Amino acid sequence: TEALQALRRSIDPNMIPPSSYISSWDFSADPCDSTGAKFLGILCSNPGDNSTNRIISIELDSAGYDGFLTHNIGNLTELTSLDLSRNQFRGPLPDTLKNLKKLTQISLSGNFFTGGIAGWINGLRNVESIDLSENLLSGPIPPRISELRRLTDISFSNNEFSGRIPDINGLWKLQTLDLGSNMFVGNLPKLPTKLRSLTLSHNQLSGHITSLGSLKELRYIDLSDNKFTGSITRSILSLPELNQLNVSFNQLASIEVNTHLGSGSPLQVLNEINLAYNGLTGRVPVAYGQRLGRPWKSLFLDDNFLSGRIPRQFNSSALRISGSLANNCLSCPVTIPICGGGQRPASACIGEIGNH
Repeated sequence: TEALQALRRSIDPNMIPPSSYISSWDFSADPCDSTGAKFLGILCSNPGDNSTNRIISIELDSAGYDGFLTHNIGNLTELTSLDLSRNQFRGPLPDTLKNLKKLTQISLSGNFFTGGIAGWINGLRNVESIDLSENLLSGPIPPRISELRRLTDISFSNNEFSGRIPDINGLWKLQTLDLGSNMFVGNLPKLPTKLRSLTLSHNQLSGHITSLGSLKELRYIDLSDNKFTGSITRSILSLPELNQLNVSFNQLASIEVNTHLGSGSPLQVLNEINLAYNGLTGRVPVAYGQRLGRPWKSLFLDDNFLSGRIPRQFNSSALRISGSLANNCLSCPVTIPICGGGQRPASACIGEIGNH
C-alpha cells in the first residue's frame, strides 16, 4: 500500500475526478483483500498458500491525472503490467523502474514525461512491450536495449529522442518498431529479421535503405521525411509480405524494377506505394502499369523528375486507384485523373534530369 499511497500523493488532488479509478482507492482496506469496487485499476496475485498477495498490475484510466511518477513505484517488484497512458503525468521517469524485473508490459504514452530512459530501461529483463510514445522524452536510445531479448513491440514515436539508433538485430522476437517523429540521425541500424512493421518517419536519418531487402517478414515500411539517398532496390520492392511502402520526402534518386513479372512474382501484396518528393529520374516502369488496381490501390510518384510516356494502363477509364504523377517531367495528359496537377515546366526538367 505504501507505494500506492505515494502514487496518489504525487498526483494533484484537484486532478482526481470523483468517478475516476484513483478516487476509489480506500486505504482503510488492503488493496489486495478489498472487493472489486475499491482499488479500481489494481490487480493482485492470488497465491494458494498463506503467503501475502502482491500487486501485479496497475492500469489506470485516462482521467487526466496530473502529477509525477513516484520513485516508490520501484518497490512493487511483482508488477507485470504498468499502464498510465493518456494522462498528464510529467517530470522524469524514476530510475527505480529498473527494479521491476517482472514487468512484461509498460505503457506511459500520451503524457508529458521528460528526460532520458538510460537509467532504467535495461533493468526490465522480461519486458515484451514498451510504449513511451507521445511524451517529451529526450536523449539517446541506450545500446543496452538490445539485451531485452523478449521485446516484441517498441513505440517511442512523437518524442525528442536523438542520436543514432543502436543496432538491435539481437532483439530476435521484435515485430513492431516505431521511432517516428523524433530527431534521430545517422544510417539505418541493424534490424531483427522477424520485424513486420517499421516506422522511422519524420527524423533526420540518412544513407541507403538497401539493407531492408533482407527483412523478409516486413509488411509495413514508413521512412518518409528523412534524408535517405541512393536507390529503392529490387529486393525491397519484392519483399514477399510487404503491402505498404512510404519513402516520400527523401532524396532517393532511382528505382530498380524487375523486368520479369510472372504469376509467382513479387509485388503481389504491395498495395500502397508512396515515392513522392524524391529525386527519382527515368521512366515510369511498365511493370507499374501492370500492377495498377490489382493489387496496387495507391501509387504516389508526384514531385520527382520522372520523364517519358506513362504506361498505357494509366489511361484506363476503369482504373480505380488513388495516387498522383503530378509535378514530374512526364507526357501525362491532364485528362487522366492520376496526372491531375500538371507537370514541371520544361526548363525545370532539362537541367534537373542532367543533374540527377
